[in-house]
Amino acid sequence: MKAFVLIKIHVGDAQEVVRQLRQTAGVVEAYMTFGPYDAVAVVDADDLGSIGSLVASTIQPLQGVEQTLTCLTVDV
Repeated sequence: MKAFVLIKIHVGDAQEVVRQLRQTAGVVEAYMTFGPYDAVAVVDADDLGSIGSLVASTIQPLQGVEQTLTCLTVDV
């Protein structure tokens, strides 16, 4: 199961947060972005609970992360 995690980051911390995301197990890709969110991470896990745990226990506690929005992918 994949999800896109949109991340708002404290000013000046985006590069470091993205660097840390790229080293995080379960994060497939991570990029800085322009717009209402400062970064996006593509995460992959076995199930919804694992995605929730990854976001709540690993991504949100990163220094500089202010807010996340998780968008689950759907195959059609």
